[in-house]
Amino acid sequence: MEYDVVIVGGGPAGLSAAIKLKQLAAEKGNDIAVCVLEKGGELGAHILSGAIMDPRALTELLPDWKALGAPLHTEVTEDRILFLTETRAYRTPGFMVPACFENHGNYVVSLGNVVRWLGQQAESLGVEIFPGFPAAEILYNDDGSVKGVATGNMGVDREGNPTDAFQLGMELHAKYTLFAEGARGHLGKQLMSRYDLNQGKDPQSYSIGIKELWEIDPKLHKPGLVIHSTGWPLKNDTYGGSFLYHLENNQVVVGYVIGLSYANPYLSPYEEFQRYKTHPAIRSFFEGGKRLSYGARAITAGGLQSLPKLVFPGGALIGCDAGFLNMSRIKGSHAAIKTGMLAAEAAFAALGEQRQHDELSSYPVAFARSWLHEELHVARNVKPWLSKGLVLGSIMTGIDQMVFRGKAPWTLHRNYADHECLKPAAECTPIAYPKPDGKLTFDRLSSVFISNANHAEEQPIHLTLRNDAIPVGVNLSKYAGPEQRYCPAGVYEFVKTDAGQDRLQINAQNCVHCKTCDIKDPSQNIVWVTPEGGGGPNYPNM
Repeated sequence: MEYDVVIVGGGPAGLSAAIKLKQLAAEKGNDIAVCVLEKGGELGAHILSGAIMDPRALTELLPDWKALGAPLHTEVTEDRILFLTETRAYRTPGFMVPACFENHGNYVVSLGNVVRWLGQQAESLGVEIFPGFPAAEILYNDDGSVKGVATGNMGVDREGNPTDAFQLGMELHAKYTLFAEGARGHLGKQLMSRYDLNQGKDPQSYSIGIKELWEIDPKLHKPGLVIHSTGWPLKNDTYGGSFLYHLENNQVVVGYVIGLSYANPYLSPYEEFQRYKTHPAIRSFFEGGKRLSYGARAITAGGLQSLPKLVFPGGALIGCDAGFLNMSRIKGSHAAIKTGMLAAEAAFAALGEQRQHDELSSYPVAFARSWLHEELHVARNVKPWLSKGLVLGSIMTGIDQMVFRGKAPWTLHRNYADHECLKPAAECTPIAYPKPDGKLTFDRLSSVFISNANHAEEQPIHLTLRNDAIPVGVNLSKYAGPEQRYCPAGVYEFVKTDAGQDRLQINAQNCVHCKTCDIKDPSQNIVWVTPEGGGGPNYPNM
């Protein structure tokens, strides 16, 4: 199938790029063919974010978004920043809160619902959207430029043999291909390696975000209330913090974010999140409430210093596939929308000049001149400082953001990747986590159940190992098997064979596509690849 532009990923970046391309074509009286591939069974199925949304980029894209019915209903009414000890909560005085943490004028949203709405706008403009069709392979021209992508075959059994339901994948060829897969994109990672897009850049930094949606007692509900916390249950040497946002309809979202540069292999981000909810200042919100949904997702948080080169022959990286999230503001959707628009403008101009398969060099130039670049430059030192410990990081972030207003005459760098940070288990203290009570705290499998995760039982396992001997020979023996703790979905467990030997069991049907294993595996032995179309979670109102 031939298109002018193929977009991989139906999130805010990909859909905004598609909308902008069609808008520009309509203004010029042209018609261009634009296609969006989405691996989820429907738009929004795999979208997971806090989320507080800054509407600035959306207003640029669709100025009449309110009249068009965009699901931005709950404006932020109050910000609270708490420092937690095990039994107490201390509220940060307003005069000590940096501007990056202020959210007035922003909206508490379900980003999944925003994406579904963006999909409707894109389709109304003539964009072709194919949900349930993951791009599994990059296609190249003879000169090495990107030619397009191919979707994966469907109806294949565990050994890779066709079944009665077999469907051959499709090739989609384009003059330009935009990659908007989200954090740790499967194909984006390949492009960075092939074209050496990370040359001269800091290693990318990631966090894992774990989230639940609750319906709570109306008496406890305060629409627009936004609470963030640091401190307990994490120790000073581990970066992380919580969010608790009040939506409409007596619903709240609660979650925890932990930097994947943590050192103790016994740490479990999932268990830390469950423990956080038991804090006296937090648990009161959930009394008499009901948990509705659960999910987890890696977050690309390295910022400006870790941004790869954005373009290569035949295409570009946009949104979290590149890493445009502003960690200091805990926001990325506005950045995704803006970069989708900038890449679309560059691609449309190139098409107008009868170009194809070359570098869209005007895209990074436009980004460097944009308000988004200025915003990320102001935030560039926040994550590096916070990675140095909670106390020092908080003090230095305050100085950086409040004294220098993000314009300090220095830029911090890091030269290590997250997977390099784990210490051997012998050097660390095991962590004893409390058992879940089934009311406020829950086990992994009951959580996966309400994520609606589903993969065809007999399809090939999409969590692949470069070397089958490493999980037991290295990860278990040296690091006490960290994959069974950093995975928030119970995918990995070590079991005994009939001969009494350890082996790694991969429960791929549980996978919520968070990509944490692909990032944190200390040997970089686990490689996440696309499963059969439509597989994975199906997040409602997340």
